[in-house]
Amino acid sequence: MWGGWWSRSRRILALAVVVGVTWVVAGCASQPSPESGGAPGFLWGLVHGFLILVDFIIGLFTDARIYEYPNSGGWYDFGFLIGASMFLAGGGAGSRRS
Repeated sequence: MWGGWWSRSRRILALAVVVGVTWVVAGCASQPSPESGGAPGFLWGLVHGFLILVDFIIGLFTDARIYEYPNSGGWYDFGFLIGASMFLAGGGAGSRRS
């Protein structure tokens, strides 16, 4: 009887933590105005590429974009590509059979 209660409360706690972390990360999603200057470069592209799934989910419910605009061009694109490949394809090596 108590074991079921503990596992249910742990599931609720885990769900609350996931919702809380998602809420905090969603609060960081913003788009700069073109007039603000300081367009994001390579490092921001790397971060945004790594958070591509979070940005996609947030973009389903808000007007946030996966890809930040305006950006610095090629270096932002390169960082975004590396970050997205680290997140989306990073686990491919672990799936090889020995």
